[in-house]
Amino acid sequence: MLLCTKNHFIRSLTKTLAGEEGPGSVEERANLARERGQRIQDYASDETGRQPGVLVLACTESRSVTRNGAALDAGSYTIMVEGIRPKPGQRIVYVDGGFDLFSSGHIEFLRQVVKAEEALGRQTGWYAPSAVQKRCASGNDNDYGPAYVVAGVHDDEVINYWKGVNYPIMNVLERGLCVLQCRYVNSVIFSAPFIPSKAFLKGLPFGAPNAVYHGPTAFMPLTYDPYVAARDMGIYQEIGNHSFQDVNAGEIVQRILQSRQMYEERQKKKGEKAAGEEAVRLRERMEEEAAALANERALHG
Repeated sequence: MLLCTKNHFIRSLTKTLAGEEGPGSVEERANLARERGQRIQDYASDETGRQPGVLVLACTESRSVTRNGAALDAGSYTIMVEGIRPKPGQRIVYVDGGFDLFSSGHIEFLRQVVKAEEALGRQTGWYAPSAVQKRCASGNDNDYGPAYVVAGVHDDEVINYWKGVNYPIMNVLERGLCVLQCRYVNSVIFSAPFIPSKAFLKGLPFGAPNAVYHGPTAFMPLTYDPYVAARDMGIYQEIGNHSFQDVNAGEIVQRILQSRQMYEERQKKKGEKAAGEEAVRLRERMEEEAAALANERALHG
Protein backbone atom coordinates (compact mmCIF):
# COMPACT_ATOMS: atom_id res chain seq x y z
CA MET A 1 0.00 0.00 0.00
CA LEU A 2 3.02 2.30 0.24
CA LEU A 3 2.87 3.63 -3.29
CA CYS A 4 -0.75 3.08 -4.31
CA THR A 5 -2.08 6.63 -4.29
CA LYS A 6 -1.17 10.29 -4.15
CA ASN A 7 -4.14 11.21 -1.98
CA HIS A 8 -1.85 12.17 0.87
CA PHE A 9 -0.12 14.90 -1.17
CA ILE A 10 -0.53 18.53 -0.12
CA ARG A 11 -0.56 20.92 -3.07
CA SER A 12 -0.01 24.09 -1.05
CA LEU A 13 0.84 23.92 2.64
CA THR A 14 0.06 27.60 3.23
CA LYS A 15 -3.39 27.26 1.65
CA THR A 16 -4.03 24.02 3.52
CA LEU A 17 -3.14 25.67 6.83
CA ALA A 18 -5.51 28.50 5.91
CA GLY A 19 -8.33 25.99 5.38
CA GLU A 20 -8.54 26.82 1.68
CA GLU A 21 -7.46 23.42 0.37
CA GLY A 22 -7.96 19.83 1.38
CA PRO A 23 -10.77 17.29 1.69
CA GLY A 24 -14.01 17.78 3.59
CA SER A 25 -16.35 20.65 4.21
CA VAL A 26 -15.33 24.23 4.96
CA GLU A 27 -15.72 23.56 8.68
CA GLU A 28 -13.74 20.31 8.52
CA ARG A 29 -10.92 21.98 6.62
CA ALA A 30 -10.85 24.83 9.15
CA ASN A 31 -10.66 22.42 12.08
CA LEU A 32 -7.92 20.38 10.42
CA ALA A 33 -5.98 23.56 9.60
CA ARG A 34 -6.07 24.66 13.25
CA GLU A 35 -4.96 21.23 14.39
CA ARG A 36 -2.07 21.14 11.93
CA GLY A 37 -1.01 24.68 12.74
CA GLN A 38 -0.92 23.88 16.44
CA ARG A 39 1.10 20.77 15.75
CA ILE A 40 3.73 22.75 13.87
CA GLN A 41 3.93 25.21 16.77
CA ASP A 42 4.28 22.39 19.30
CA TYR A 43 6.98 20.63 17.30
CA ALA A 44 8.90 23.88 16.82
CA SER A 45 9.14 24.63 20.55
CA ASP A 46 12.31 24.05 22.55
CA GLU A 47 13.04 20.98 24.64
CA THR A 48 10.82 22.28 27.47
CA GLY A 49 7.86 22.60 25.12
CA ARG A 50 7.21 26.11 26.45
CA GLN A 51 9.73 28.39 24.79
CA PRO A 52 10.42 29.27 21.14
CA GLY A 53 12.78 26.91 19.38
CA VAL A 54 13.01 26.34 15.65
CA LEU A 55 12.11 29.27 13.39
CA VAL A 56 9.57 28.02 10.83
CA LEU A 57 9.12 29.76 7.50
CA ALA A 58 7.19 29.08 4.31
CA CYS A 59 8.60 30.08 0.96
CA THR A 60 5.62 31.31 -1.02
CA GLU A 61 5.57 30.22 -4.62
CA SER A 62 6.06 32.83 -7.30
CA ARG A 63 5.32 32.83 -11.00
CA SER A 64 9.02 32.34 -11.61
CA VAL A 65 9.17 29.01 -9.81
CA THR A 66 9.07 26.32 -12.47
CA ARG A 67 7.34 22.98 -12.21
CA ASN A 68 10.61 21.20 -11.55
CA GLY A 69 11.20 23.34 -8.49
CA ALA A 70 13.83 25.71 -9.81
CA ALA A 71 13.66 29.09 -8.12
CA LEU A 72 14.29 31.80 -10.67
CA ASP A 73 13.78 34.63 -8.21
CA ALA A 74 13.96 35.13 -4.47
CA GLY A 75 10.26 34.70 -3.79
CA SER A 76 8.90 35.78 -0.42
CA TYR A 77 8.61 34.27 3.02
CA THR A 78 5.89 33.89 5.61
CA ILE A 79 6.71 33.31 9.27
CA MET A 80 4.73 30.27 10.40
CA VAL A 81 6.23 30.01 13.88
CA GLU A 82 8.59 32.54 15.41
CA GLY A 83 11.73 31.01 16.86
CA ILE A 84 15.34 31.62 17.75
CA ARG A 85 17.12 33.62 15.07
CA PRO A 86 20.83 33.63 14.20
CA LYS A 87 23.08 35.01 16.89
CA PRO A 88 26.12 37.24 16.45
CA GLY A 89 28.97 35.54 14.68
CA GLN A 90 27.10 32.43 13.62
CA ARG A 91 27.57 31.19 10.07
CA ILE A 92 24.36 30.65 8.13
CA VAL A 93 24.33 27.13 6.72
CA TYR A 94 21.71 25.96 4.23
CA VAL A 95 20.73 22.37 3.49
CA ASP A 96 17.73 21.05 1.62
CA GLY A 97 16.01 17.79 0.82
CA GLY A 98 12.83 15.77 0.73
CA PHE A 99 13.55 14.13 4.11
CA ASP A 100 11.03 11.42 3.25
CA LEU A 101 10.66 8.66 5.85
CA PHE A 102 13.03 10.69 8.03
CA SER A 103 15.69 8.25 9.12
CA SER A 104 19.18 7.74 10.50
CA GLY A 105 20.55 8.65 7.08
CA HIS A 106 19.09 12.15 7.30
CA ILE A 107 20.07 12.61 10.94
CA GLU A 108 23.65 11.53 10.32
CA PHE A 109 23.95 13.93 7.39
CA LEU A 110 22.74 16.84 9.53
CA ARG A 111 25.04 15.80 12.37
CA GLN A 112 27.98 15.74 9.99
CA VAL A 113 27.09 19.25 8.80
CA VAL A 114 27.19 20.58 12.36
CA LYS A 115 30.36 18.60 13.03
CA ALA A 116 32.06 20.16 9.97
CA GLU A 117 31.08 23.66 11.12
CA GLU A 118 32.34 22.97 14.62
CA ALA A 119 35.67 21.84 13.17
CA LEU A 120 35.85 25.09 11.21
CA GLY A 121 34.99 26.98 14.39
CA ARG A 122 37.92 25.41 16.19
CA GLN A 123 40.22 26.50 13.39
CA THR A 124 38.97 30.09 13.51
CA GLY A 125 39.07 30.49 17.30
CA TRP A 126 35.35 30.19 18.01
CA TYR A 127 35.99 28.10 21.10
CA ALA A 128 38.85 30.21 22.44
CA PRO A 129 38.18 31.23 26.09
CA SER A 130 38.22 34.92 25.18
CA ALA A 131 35.67 34.37 22.38
CA VAL A 132 33.40 32.36 24.66
CA GLN A 133 33.65 35.02 27.38
CA LYS A 134 32.79 37.75 24.87
CA ARG A 135 29.67 35.92 23.67
CA CYS A 136 28.46 35.21 27.18
CA ALA A 137 29.11 38.82 28.20
CA SER A 138 26.84 40.03 25.39
CA GLY A 139 23.69 39.10 27.25
CA ASN A 140 23.64 35.41 26.32
CA ASP A 141 23.00 33.21 29.32
CA ASN A 142 24.40 30.21 27.49
CA ASP A 143 27.04 29.94 24.81
CA TYR A 144 26.00 28.79 21.35
CA GLY A 145 27.49 26.98 18.41
CA PRO A 146 29.22 28.48 15.39
CA ALA A 147 26.54 27.51 12.86
CA TYR A 148 22.87 28.28 12.33
CA VAL A 149 21.45 25.46 10.21
CA VAL A 150 18.53 26.22 7.90
CA ALA A 151 16.80 23.19 6.35
CA GLY A 152 14.67 23.59 3.24
CA VAL A 153 11.90 21.00 2.73
CA HIS A 154 10.60 20.42 -0.80
CA ASP A 155 6.92 20.27 -1.72
CA ASP A 156 5.22 16.98 -2.58
CA GLU A 157 4.70 17.77 -6.26
CA VAL A 158 8.33 18.84 -6.66
CA ILE A 159 9.61 15.56 -5.18
CA ASN A 160 7.18 13.55 -7.27
CA TYR A 161 8.34 15.35 -10.40
CA TRP A 162 11.91 14.15 -9.79
CA LYS A 163 11.44 10.80 -8.08
CA GLY A 164 8.34 9.59 -9.89
CA VAL A 165 6.11 6.65 -8.89
CA ASN A 166 4.06 8.02 -5.99
CA TYR A 167 6.86 9.48 -3.89
CA PRO A 168 7.01 11.05 -1.37
CA ILE A 169 5.56 8.52 1.05
CA MET A 170 5.04 11.29 3.64
CA ASN A 171 3.54 14.62 2.70
CA VAL A 172 5.36 17.92 3.15
CA LEU A 173 3.81 18.57 6.57
CA GLU A 174 4.75 15.17 7.94
CA ARG A 175 8.28 15.44 6.59
CA GLY A 176 8.68 18.97 7.92
CA LEU A 177 7.53 17.95 11.40
CA CYS A 178 10.26 15.30 11.48
CA VAL A 179 12.91 17.84 10.54
CA LEU A 180 11.59 20.25 13.18
CA GLN A 181 12.34 17.67 15.85
CA CYS A 182 15.98 17.22 14.83
CA ARG A 183 18.43 18.78 17.27
CA TYR A 184 20.81 19.79 14.48
CA VAL A 185 18.33 22.15 12.79
CA ASN A 186 17.71 25.78 13.79
CA SER A 187 15.23 26.83 11.12
CA VAL A 188 12.95 25.08 8.63
CA ILE A 189 11.74 26.50 5.34
CA PHE A 190 8.70 24.73 3.90
CA SER A 191 8.27 24.66 0.10
CA ALA A 192 11.95 25.27 -0.59
CA PRO A 193 12.89 24.95 -4.27
CA PHE A 194 14.61 21.82 -5.51
CA ILE A 195 17.19 23.90 -7.34
CA PRO A 196 18.45 26.76 -5.12
CA SER A 197 19.30 29.58 -7.50
CA LYS A 198 21.49 32.57 -6.70
CA ALA A 199 18.38 34.70 -6.35
CA PHE A 200 16.90 32.28 -3.84
CA LEU A 201 20.07 31.92 -1.80
CA LYS A 202 20.75 35.66 -1.69
CA GLY A 203 17.11 36.30 -0.83
CA LEU A 204 17.03 34.11 2.28
CA PRO A 205 15.65 36.03 5.29
CA PHE A 206 19.05 35.69 6.96
CA GLY A 207 20.96 36.88 3.93
CA ALA A 208 23.08 34.74 1.63
CA PRO A 209 24.32 31.62 3.45
CA ASN A 210 27.98 31.11 4.24
CA ALA A 211 27.72 27.50 3.14
CA VAL A 212 25.38 25.16 1.28
CA TYR A 213 25.86 21.51 2.21
CA HIS A 214 24.86 18.41 0.29
CA GLY A 215 25.38 14.77 1.17
CA PRO A 216 25.71 11.48 -0.72
CA THR A 217 22.62 10.76 -2.82
CA ALA A 218 22.10 7.18 -3.99
CA PHE A 219 18.31 7.05 -4.19
CA MET A 220 17.92 9.78 -6.81
CA PRO A 221 20.95 10.05 -9.09
CA LEU A 222 20.77 13.14 -11.31
CA THR A 223 22.27 13.86 -14.69
CA TYR A 224 23.02 17.45 -13.75
CA ASP A 225 24.10 19.48 -10.72
CA PRO A 226 21.30 21.34 -8.90
CA TYR A 227 23.91 23.21 -6.83
CA VAL A 228 25.59 25.08 -9.67
CA ALA A 229 24.61 28.43 -8.13
CA ALA A 230 26.15 27.52 -4.78
CA ARG A 231 29.33 26.39 -6.52
CA ASP A 232 29.51 29.64 -8.48
CA MET A 233 29.10 31.57 -5.23
CA GLY A 234 31.95 29.58 -3.67
CA ILE A 235 29.84 28.31 -0.79
CA TYR A 236 29.15 24.71 -1.81
CA GLN A 237 30.31 22.02 0.60
CA GLU A 238 29.92 18.24 0.50
CA ILE A 239 29.48 15.73 3.26
CA GLY A 240 31.28 12.53 2.32
CA ASN A 241 30.19 8.94 2.68
CA HIS A 242 28.97 7.83 6.08
CA SER A 243 27.69 4.63 7.65
CA PHE A 244 24.00 5.51 7.19
CA GLN A 245 24.14 6.98 3.70
CA ASP A 246 22.14 4.12 2.16
CA VAL A 247 19.27 4.53 4.60
CA ASN A 248 16.75 6.50 2.56
CA ALA A 249 13.12 6.32 1.47
CA GLY A 250 13.88 4.11 -1.53
CA GLU A 251 15.92 1.65 0.52
CA ILE A 252 13.28 1.49 3.27
CA VAL A 253 10.51 0.88 0.73
CA GLN A 254 12.55 -1.92 -0.89
CA ARG A 255 13.09 -3.54 2.50
CA ILE A 256 9.35 -3.47 3.18
CA LEU A 257 8.48 -4.89 -0.24
CA GLN A 258 11.11 -7.63 0.10
CA SER A 259 9.83 -8.53 3.56
CA ARG A 260 6.31 -8.69 2.19
CA GLN A 261 7.44 -10.99 -0.63
CA MET A 262 9.25 -13.24 1.84
CA TYR A 263 6.14 -13.31 4.05
CA GLU A 264 3.89 -14.23 1.12
CA GLU A 265 6.26 -17.00 0.03
CA ARG A 266 6.43 -18.30 3.58
CA GLN A 267 2.64 -18.28 3.90
CA LYS A 268 2.33 -20.02 0.55
CA LYS A 269 4.67 -22.78 1.71
CA LYS A 270 2.73 -23.05 4.95
CA GLY A 271 -0.46 -23.36 2.94
CA GLU A 272 1.01 -26.06 0.74
CA LYS A 273 2.30 -27.90 3.79
CA ALA A 274 -1.06 -27.59 5.53
CA ALA A 275 -2.85 -28.89 2.44
CA GLY A 276 -0.49 -31.88 2.27
CA GLU A 277 -0.94 -32.65 5.97
CA GLU A 278 -4.71 -32.42 5.61
CA ALA A 279 -4.61 -34.87 2.70
CA VAL A 280 -2.58 -37.32 4.80
CA ARG A 281 -5.04 -37.00 7.69
CA LEU A 282 -7.97 -37.52 5.35
CA ARG A 283 -6.37 -40.65 3.90
CA GLU A 284 -5.67 -41.98 7.40
CA ARG A 285 -9.31 -41.44 8.38
CA MET A 286 -10.48 -43.14 5.21
CA GLU A 287 -8.19 -46.09 5.87
CA GLU A 288 -9.38 -46.31 9.50
CA GLU A 289 -13.00 -46.23 8.37
CA ALA A 290 -12.28 -48.85 5.74
CA ALA A 291 -10.56 -51.07 8.32
CA ALA A 292 -13.44 -50.63 10.79
CA LEU A 293 -15.95 -51.50 8.09
CA ALA A 294 -13.94 -54.60 7.15
CA ASN A 295 -13.84 -55.73 10.81
CA GLU A 296 -17.57 -55.20 11.19
CA ARG A 297 -18.30 -57.28 8.08
CA ALA A 298 -15.97 -59.99 9.34
CA LEU A 299 -17.83 -60.17 12.68
CA HIS A 300 -21.21 -60.44 10.97
CA GLY A 301 -20.03 -62.65 8.21
